[in-house]
Amino acid sequence: MRRTISVLAVVATLALGGCGPSSEPVSPGGLEKPVIKVGALPIPDAAALYIAQAKGLFKAEGLTVEPVTIQGGAAALPQVKSGALDISHTNYVSTFLAASRGEKIKVVGDLYGAAPGTFNLMVTKDSPLKSAADLRGKTILVNGLNSVGALAIAATLKGVGVNATEVKFVEKPFPDMANALAAGQADAGWLTEPFITTTQPGLRVLADTMTGPTASLPIAAWMTTDEWVKENPRTLAAFQRAIGKAQQMAAGDRKEVEAVVPTYSKIDKAAVSKITLGTFPTSLDAARVQRVADLMLEFGYLKQPLDVKTLLTG
Repeated sequence: MRRTISVLAVVATLALGGCGPSSEPVSPGGLEKPVIKVGALPIPDAAALYIAQAKGLFKAEGLTVEPVTIQGGAAALPQVKSGALDISHTNYVSTFLAASRGEKIKVVGDLYGAAPGTFNLMVTKDSPLKSAADLRGKTILVNGLNSVGALAIAATLKGVGVNATEVKFVEKPFPDMANALAAGQADAGWLTEPFITTTQPGLRVLADTMTGPTASLPIAAWMTTDEWVKENPRTLAAFQRAIGKAQQMAAGDRKEVEAVVPTYSKIDKAAVSKITLGTFPTSLDAARVQRVADLMLEFGYLKQPLDVKTLLTG
């Protein structure tokens, strides 16, 4: 009888093993999908994914993660919906826009936040522009229209009395911005790292777009679909535990980030030691993330308020 009770106790313990992100790791056989594909941009934001790979954190959870390079969060959404990707790197602006259009998606982890000097408006060294207030009537390069870049610029311009409707936004990939500015195709460009550092000394900073209302703004996250979350709760919990540990490593030691970024990006060891890094949040905080949705509403990206708590699974 005592042996029977002991066996039942062990079975009950194992059954509870994969209930959520805070539970103990499950055995490989307990995961709905022991092999998943995760989309990621080849930029510092995604460092935790590759730290988790290098440190064996996914393996310890019985999970095999196959990273897939993506072009952007908005572009990755169809791949997540089709099942080509299980989880993907995304940005909050694209994600909240998609949700406002009725897409059934969830944010399952925070990834990257702004810090001073990480997202700047840049101009050529000889540009006559002296401050953001001089951008009225000018052309600004952004990596995507209706993006976090355009949103941050709109907030920055408002602070100096310029309406975003008084400038022209032109889409241009980050790697092409410096040459486009040098060729006179635009007056300013919104750049992030490593391009802020690697384009020096040809460009100079006109304004830091992550100050005031955008200071420490949440930038990037992990996303998947509602359906995937419901069908793979133990797999998601395993991913969240592993990525959470890796995120803490990234947040606690810059050297961890510097060591891994050159392994999956075109940023070499010399450059990664010089770039300004953003923050690596260690929790998914609804109040902090709500700031993005509120800014989007203020500047017309959203037509009605969005309660981000309905989208978060962390």
